Amino acid sequence: MFAVIRTGGKQYRVAPEQLVTVERLDAEPGASITLDEVLMLGGGETAIQIGTPIIAGASVTAEVVEQTRGPKIIIFKKKRRQNYRRKKGHRQDLTVLKITAIAGA
Repeated sequence: MFAVIRTGGKQYRVAPEQLVTVERLDAEPGASITLDEVLMLGGGETAIQIGTPIIAGASVTAEVVEQTRGPKIIIFKKKRRQNYRRKKGHRQDLTVLKITAIAGA
């Protein structure tokens, strides 16, 4: 069975026992969280369900494995012949989740 969930402005296809890296969520490592924005369910003995936009009553339960940070991204701006240079770095805060269960409607 699989589900398509939305969190952090992005969509992820998840299955039980899968590790997923998402935008930072406020939860401690080891905590269990419920993701309610399920857009699609499929792969089970029933037909595929597609939400409009979400499926009412469906949820995905996950365990927080760790809070981490992504790779450093360098932002460099330059305008030629103007002696204009700006260099910035950015590291995104991330949460690693382990999907434990998918509950359908």
